[in-house]
Amino acid sequence: MSDDISPLDPWDGTPAHARAMQEMLARRVIVRDGFRKPPRAIAGFSVAMEDDGTRTRAVAVLIDPDSLDLIDAQIAHVPATTSYVPGFLSFQVMPALLRVLDMLPHTPDLVLMDGDGIAHPQRFGLASHFGVVTGLPTIGIGQKLLLGTAADLHQVRGAYTPLRDYGEQIGWVLRSKPEVAPLIVSPGHRVAMASTADMVMKFTADERMPEPLLLAQRF
Repeated sequence: MSDDISPLDPWDGTPAHARAMQEMLARRVIVRDGFRKPPRAIAGFSVAMEDDGTRTRAVAVLIDPDSLDLIDAQIAHVPATTSYVPGFLSFQVMPALLRVLDMLPHTPDLVLMDGDGIAHPQRFGLASHFGVVTGLPTIGIGQKLLLGTAADLHQVRGAYTPLRDYGEQIGWVLRSKPEVAPLIVSPGHRVAMASTADMVMKFTADERMPEPLLLAQRF
């Protein structure tokens, strides 16, 4: 497959094509800060399949970064055009995520995605895919460990330790709330590794999930 592939090129629905696209597009992920500091609008995105996998439901919320108050929320329902292929969910749900992004009143400075960034076997999870397609700075928030190892983590809120895969740091294991399972946070696109955990904690109140994702999951 040619290196001049576009992030918006259509997927033919096969695992082979998806993996080839992942490998090419993963090279375009930028792991350094490219977002407004301080950000003025933060978005949270959550996506799920409905109706036996025939429809995608995507939710996007905008919050104020200082108060964590909700500014806007949008929901998009998009028919699925391909069947689910394990490991390649991002290809199936991307149309719904792009639709709901367009429904927001303005473009966010930073996106928190309910899905992995580079903490992914191909270093190209949902957050990275969305970031490369849109160009938006994106952080991936995973709720379970897909790969890699990390040192034991303190129970104190805000503790984090590097997540490594064969020596390469691919994210952080973050204790966002004491005595509960940690989050797996990683750069999606245009966010530095060093910024990732601190930015997630900045937008986390009393629950395990950061406020933008907590709100998105409630709709």
